[in-house]
Amino acid sequence: MDRFFKLKENGTTVRTEILAGITTFMAMAYILTVNPMTLTAFGKTGMEWYPVFLATALAAGIFTVAMGLFVNFPVALAPGMGLNAYFATVVIASAGTGRPITWEMALTAVFISGIIFILLTVTKVRQMLLVAVPDSLKHAITVGIGLFITIIGLKNSGLMTVAVESVNDIPKGVFTDVLSFETIIHMGSLTNPTVLLTLAGLIIMAVLMAIGVRGAILIGMLLTTVLAALFGQIDFSTLSSPQTPWIPDLGQLSFASFDFGGIMHAGIISIIATFTFVELFDTFGTLVGTANRAGLMKNPEEGRRRVGKAMLVDAIAVSGGAMLGTSTTTAFVESSAGVAAGGRTGLTAVSTGVCFLLALFLAPIAALIPGSATAAALIIVGVLMMQSITEIDFKDMVMAIPAFFTITMMPFTYNIANGISYGIVFYVVLAAIVNLTGKKKYNIHWLMWVLAVLIILRYALYGSAG
Repeated sequence: MDRFFKLKENGTTVRTEILAGITTFMAMAYILTVNPMTLTAFGKTGMEWYPVFLATALAAGIFTVAMGLFVNFPVALAPGMGLNAYFATVVIASAGTGRPITWEMALTAVFISGIIFILLTVTKVRQMLLVAVPDSLKHAITVGIGLFITIIGLKNSGLMTVAVESVNDIPKGVFTDVLSFETIIHMGSLTNPTVLLTLAGLIIMAVLMAIGVRGAILIGMLLTTVLAALFGQIDFSTLSSPQTPWIPDLGQLSFASFDFGGIMHAGIISIIATFTFVELFDTFGTLVGTANRAGLMKNPEEGRRRVGKAMLVDAIAVSGGAMLGTSTTTAFVESSAGVAAGGRTGLTAVSTGVCFLLALFLAPIAALIPGSATAAALIIVGVLMMQSITEIDFKDMVMAIPAFFTITMMPFTYNIANGISYGIVFYVVLAAIVNLTGKKKYNIHWLMWVLAVLIILRYALYGSAG
């Protein structure tokens, strides 16, 4: 193992690497329960919990091990937060429209985005896209997705309720003169057991994270589950249910459940583009950030080579995860927990991947975790993703305004694509005008012009993206 993973060369040991891998697993194991809950949306998408659980554990295990063996990189992969929420909302929002997008069609979109991703990586166009989009927008995308995830957690827990009321039922005010209806957001009832459990989970996770406990999200979910059990909010029938077997039933896996006949469905192109676009920047930030923290970029040429190989594994994981039956599988920022614990090589990733594969035998326990625990985890993940806001220069309006619209349009329109689209168009327009005045010079990559034109045409031809 020393020769294969170059342990001595990287100043690490087998023991350190394995412990680092377990630490990474503890930090991201929440995805085993959160992803099935998110993709099924409590039965609203048509997907079933156990097949998604199988796909989540297999995708995380297989592709994390691949990252370790083929790249020797201490980065773990799993179905990504944000894109899984986008996946679910696309399916749910299309219901009853006359042109529904089924979960099979959504998986097909993920699979195709993975193929595009592989092509972009192999041809190195991906690197060109990363140069084209300003850093401020890249960070804003991460922040916007964090808020998007937070709103989903707040809604699922009941901490936030949304009511659409007739204008006749609303007291006269500034908005009722111009709107036929108003959407009002309220705080949920504190007498609701789910709301109380979610608040308890949030407090537990926040305290654990504040004092630096590793795996704070997973531990918080487990303690919230214990509280739910004490208050009679847990259904223990899953421990003996044939729907959640102790021995993995791979026959229930939704393998290659694609619907290529529906890919020409209205809106499917923009969905594929969103999966591809968001994944580009999410992966780049995670891989480069983790590599820097692990000290792997001290040799720039070697660092770029390894990051390039890691991007290819990540790209293959997107389509591979879709074949297994889950949304976009991507590099996880929680990998930094393992790096902080001393992980420097692929043995860390292999250890994490093995933990995910062993988790296949824990489905009955995972099914016990209530929605309040997963909702709290979603909100806390939103906190982590918000950290990128400090990288945005809000004193420069050409950077600040596009970033602001990217961040706000995602949660407020409940659509990731809207946020990215507004950000790109505003940046191109503002930067171009300021350049004409000669007061300051901003770089506008030709690809940004192409993206801006395509976005404007998309809205002009199809209207709102949701």
